[in-house]
Amino acid sequence: MPIFTKQAFTTLTENRTASRGKNLYTVLNEAKVELKTASKIGIFLSHSHKDKSLIKEAIAFFKAINVSVYVDWMDESMPEKTSGVTAVKIKSKIITNDKFILLATNDAVISKWCNWELGIGDTYKFSKDNLAILPLSENSGSWYGNEYLQIYPHIESVTRGNDGIYDNIFRIIYPDGSHKWLSDWLKE
Repeated sequence: MPIFTKQAFTTLTENRTASRGKNLYTVLNEAKVELKTASKIGIFLSHSHKDKSLIKEAIAFFKAINVSVYVDWMDESMPEKTSGVTAVKIKSKIITNDKFILLATNDAVISKWCNWELGIGDTYKFSKDNLAILPLSENSGSWYGNEYLQIYPHIESVTRGNDGIYDNIFRIIYPDGSHKWLSDWLKE
């Protein structure tokens, strides 16, 4: 599946954020406030904590399309030390958020928590078309992840012609090759 490189994703979100007159840290702080007052479409963003540096970009990416993003470590109600309470709260947030998106990096693919969260997301979101992955890699090309990730829809950038310039238009690509605009998928 075609993918974003981490660098292209970072550049894209920095440009989109700057075009709105903000920086990534402002967007991250706004997202923390939204956790308390979320009235927009909500996404549970599953990710490896080793990818924390990409979270501000992911939040900016989704905020640019008017979506609220839930990130567990930004939630002040989460226990400081991981426990069964953590798992219960995370499961609840996966169920109550409208969509589930896995920030699919190499670290996320091997994370026991991400795989557990994906299993919960699969149970509650997949059959309702409310689950997708956002694959990110170090290098351009194709990313396949673990074989089981190939059964899920993924987010992809639409490019213009042969020049490869991002149009800031994104779609959900299904395993059968069909697709939907990301903005339409988020509204469903």
